[in-house]
Amino acid sequence: MTPTKSCGIALLAILFASACAGPKPAQHGWNAPYPEMTAALRLQGDAARGEAAFVICQGCHRVGALGRVDGSYPRLAGQHATVLIKQLVDVRSGRRSNPKMLPFADHLALTTQEVADIAAYLERLPVPSDNGRGPGEQLDHGAKLYAADCATCHGQNGEGVADRYFPRLAGQHYRYLLREGRMIRDGTRRNANPDMVNAIRNYSDEDIDRVSDYVSRLPVAPAR
Repeated sequence: MTPTKSCGIALLAILFASACAGPKPAQHGWNAPYPEMTAALRLQGDAARGEAAFVICQGCHRVGALGRVDGSYPRLAGQHATVLIKQLVDVRSGRRSNPKMLPFADHLALTTQEVADIAAYLERLPVPSDNGRGPGEQLDHGAKLYAADCATCHGQNGEGVADRYFPRLAGQHYRYLLREGRMIRDGTRRNANPDMVNAIRNYSDEDIDRVSDYVSRLPVAPAR
């Protein structure tokens, strides 16, 4: 571990204390470019360096970036690099509200190059089909909701669209999908695509439960 990295980790407690309030929300279009996002997307990520840098992340996201079945941390393995970059820099710029993540995404913990490196590493990781799933009730209802409101952006099989920053959903944990769906509907996440907010604005908790259950059962495609 480099001295710079050690110093960054040593400051995490201080950063976390300041993160409780979080940065002020930025006024912006959902996908409007801003300097760091543009810079990170232009960098060539190095998967080997990314694996080393991911050490500070795996305590929460686990080895192999498999996340946690209880939904406290998402599965990152196999996610599009563009999506990962956008979400990381959105967190540290204040566009996405995530106080738990902020200390680890902060500039003192990760450089912009390391963000690109980690994204390159994670995108190539295999995604096993052992993700947490829902109770399996009313899957037909969830399938209808997904086909009507989600598939256009996230793909018929939950594969996402890299160049439009639509995340891959296949292989994600049910309880994480459930939590984020509610946060997006209720406006507490802040950086959600307005099209998605509008699509699920009138969803009941049961609707979000059913579609999350269905999505958690989508077949997992091989890693890139």
